[in-house]
Amino acid sequence: MTQEPPTTADFATAAGTQRFAARHRAHTAADAYGPAGDLTVSSVGMGTYLGRADDATDKAYVQALVDAVRLGVNVLDTATSYRCQRSERSVGRALDLLIQAGEITRDELVVTSKAGFVPYDGKTPANPLQWAHERTVQQGLCTADELWGGCHCLAPDFVTAMVAQSLQNLGIRTLDVYFLHNPEAQLQTVDPALLEDRLRRAFASLEAAADAGHLQAYGVATWSGLRALPGERDHLSLERLVRCAHDVAGDRHRLRAVQLPISLGGPEALVRRDQLVQGEAVSALQAAARLGLTVFAAGPLLQGRLARTGLPSGVVAQGPASHLSAAALALHFARSVPGVATALVGTSDRRHVVENAGLLRLDKASRAWVDEAARVPVGARLP
Repeated sequence: MTQEPPTTADFATAAGTQRFAARHRAHTAADAYGPAGDLTVSSVGMGTYLGRADDATDKAYVQALVDAVRLGVNVLDTATSYRCQRSERSVGRALDLLIQAGEITRDELVVTSKAGFVPYDGKTPANPLQWAHERTVQQGLCTADELWGGCHCLAPDFVTAMVAQSLQNLGIRTLDVYFLHNPEAQLQTVDPALLEDRLRRAFASLEAAADAGHLQAYGVATWSGLRALPGERDHLSLERLVRCAHDVAGDRHRLRAVQLPISLGGPEALVRRDQLVQGEAVSALQAAARLGLTVFAAGPLLQGRLARTGLPSGVVAQGPASHLSAAALALHFARSVPGVATALVGTSDRRHVVENAGLLRLDKASRAWVDEAARVPVGARLP
């Protein structure tokens, strides 16, 4: 994977993201944009996980992504495995349309992706396990033992190949953040010490990619790892993750971000002290802040379940904006949680894009309401 050294026009910059926010300041709330390291990001980000792997959904996603950026969203999140690589390619097409039209420049947008699950190519193959084996083990990207569950891999050569695949799919030269996708999945059968060894080797691969200009920073995207209690099988320690990165690259490591679910149906990152930092029990959000990690909130609508089931009257009655739909109020909760840089929500429906981006016009909810809402039992809890 070789290319000319990147320039500041190839990735998000402090100046570029500030410029983007400044263009939208006149019609957004004062706290619609906030810091993510030295970048300025919208408190609502665009995800691309849900949807069918077909041409119609691709077309809808491209338009939704274009609309989101036009409405003030400057964080776009995807993964090689989302919709059989179609989501990355849709993000790439949207970026090309916006840049070619002169509506944005690359340095104004934060583009993130992920590697971990072996991606299909355009559609689900007839034999997924055989497909994954052929494109990893048989191509020398990992050993059979490193292909966990026939679908997940953290081997260095695989991670390097996925960075290259993401750049090709997205049509860009540099990723702003590249996440390792749900590494805690391997803890179902892999010893924690072995997983940490695999993470160190994967981090070394990502550090090399950063040295080569293929990415600016990396992180870990989790589903259950930062909600599980210490001692539970899939628990991840943020302090130990940072220690693994430090083992690889010392103080210059680029482990800068974490993605985890935060929602009214799963507020553990806010309310539960299940992380240890220097011997003190703190919440995942507190741990991330102390360790210098930017937090990307995922799953604010529980993949649509909160929108379908509605919210308890106690949450709605005390809500900061009674006119909001259940989905918008759930997203508003996630973006308002202290310590969250951006709340990612995926949709290919323009109506939902307009509603989601419309929250940028609304001041974030008070800490008092966030804390109270997090204590109200919500039926659609995370699994």
